[in-house]
Amino acid sequence: MLYKVIRQLFAWIFQIFYRWDVQGRENLPDEGAFLLCANHISWWDPPLMGAVTSRTVRFMAKEELFKIPVFGKILPKVNAFPVKRDSADRRAIKTALDTLKSGGVVGIFPEGTRSKTDDLLPPQAGVGLIAVKSEAPVVPAAIVGPYKLFRPIQVRIGKPMTFPQHYGTRVKAEHLEDTAQKIMEEIGRLRKV
Repeated sequence: MLYKVIRQLFAWIFQIFYRWDVQGRENLPDEGAFLLCANHISWWDPPLMGAVTSRTVRFMAKEELFKIPVFGKILPKVNAFPVKRDSADRRAIKTALDTLKSGGVVGIFPEGTRSKTDDLLPPQAGVGLIAVKSEAPVVPAAIVGPYKLFRPIQVRIGKPMTFPQHYGTRVKAEHLEDTAQKIMEEIGRLRKV
């Protein structure tokens, strides 16, 4: 319930104050599991991406955010879950895989942190691991900013991607890196459309 209220509140904020322009909503599955992957330019990105779909999105968020008074208590109530950055966080990966296995939606920013420039950062291999192990479609999205009041923020949502060449095979680092890179390349392509 809280998630839906907050999602609607942010949808109004983005419509009124940022005049959002969302293209490709038809590419978001109405049912079934999928990974929603976008570039990361601002702390506004998770609420923006959560507001573009009517589905409940479970976002991975850096564990440090969960230690902030009040804010850290709200995050689990809006379905965010912690991830230790710069490590293979098995608990976060299991949470993501369990969410996808149950038909849910997981939101990930493959870069792992916000880009301080207009350039995309290299993706973390973890997004490749989750995509390959879950076999869930990946919906790439490009956020084209910057966030400026009364100026349009654009979201371009691409067609779902799958990586069947790596499904059911022994997990190899190069497969995960290849998958993560392909996701980022599609996000990069969407930014230029």
